[in-house]
Amino acid sequence: MLDKVALYLQDSHDLRDGLDIVRYAEEKGFYAVYQAESRLVRDAIVPMAAYAAVTEKIHIGSGVINNWTRNIGLLASTFLTLDDLAPNRIICGIGAWWDPLAKNVGINRTKPLKAMEETILVMKRLLNMENVSFEGEFVQVKDIELDVVHGRREPRHVPIYIGATGNKMIEMTGRIADGIVMNYCVPVSYNDMAIENLMKGLKQSGRKLEDFDRPQLIVCSVDEDREKAIDSTRELLTQYLAQQPHIALASGVSMSIVEEIQSILGWPATHEQIQAAKHLVPDSLIHHITASGTPEEAKAKVQEYIDHGATYPILYGVGGDTKLLIDTFSPLGK
Repeated sequence: MLDKVALYLQDSHDLRDGLDIVRYAEEKGFYAVYQAESRLVRDAIVPMAAYAAVTEKIHIGSGVINNWTRNIGLLASTFLTLDDLAPNRIICGIGAWWDPLAKNVGINRTKPLKAMEETILVMKRLLNMENVSFEGEFVQVKDIELDVVHGRREPRHVPIYIGATGNKMIEMTGRIADGIVMNYCVPVSYNDMAIENLMKGLKQSGRKLEDFDRPQLIVCSVDEDREKAIDSTRELLTQYLAQQPHIALASGVSMSIVEEIQSILGWPATHEQIQAAKHLVPDSLIHHITASGTPEEAKAKVQEYIDHGATYPILYGVGGDTKLLIDTFSPLGK
């Protein structure tokens, strides 16, 4: 049994139902809940505030926002506000976003490493309640600070975790961030490469692996009916492999499969298109890059990711029985 577990919520639940889910996860001893923000469907901040308002202990993270669409002042003040609502329970998960979505809304993701580094460095200083001037390539601020007049003036403990996928971003994460949100829809062997690159960055910052948090997002479909669990994951992978190239690349799936799926799915994909293409996703791929099946099978697969370097799972539940997922992985037992 894992002693530390987190839940990942995206847009498959009504927001009000999400509040009940988070409360139940807290009751069952979950360490954290992470709210997605990737597709153009649901922002992370509003749900995070709602979760913070109805809970007492569980940590609340963004999983993940991007560093392009909020200026640095707004980004820092947003997480200051969340910390006001849930002191010392907020985690800022942030990533470099992905094309073609970023490009389609007018964002030119040039030099993603440089842009991320500037964002992290300035945001850390602002949350430390410093007065900051910074003249970077992507971030330029002059004599700004979080000008709290009514409230807590002390530095805020909001750890910043980078959702890093590529080798260079992972290495930089070890150098400048407080943690990493490890990639999902990847084989367990991916973790070995990720940890190797992470340690390069940690060495540069004089830190050790055991002192650096490494939660990993894991697609997890649990059902007593094994085939039902697997089919639920098949639908998710059909959509993600077609629309998010960085996921397809990291998964190791044949690009011929990706291209065939893409030939069927539009943007955004419809339910009918996903159903028409899902047969292209083989069972072998599902078992290779997700934790899907009976409760015991899912737990065994998640443990493999832990054994290969993740500190705890962030469970991306697929299928309708979120309560079963929470009960299956509860640190308190069923």
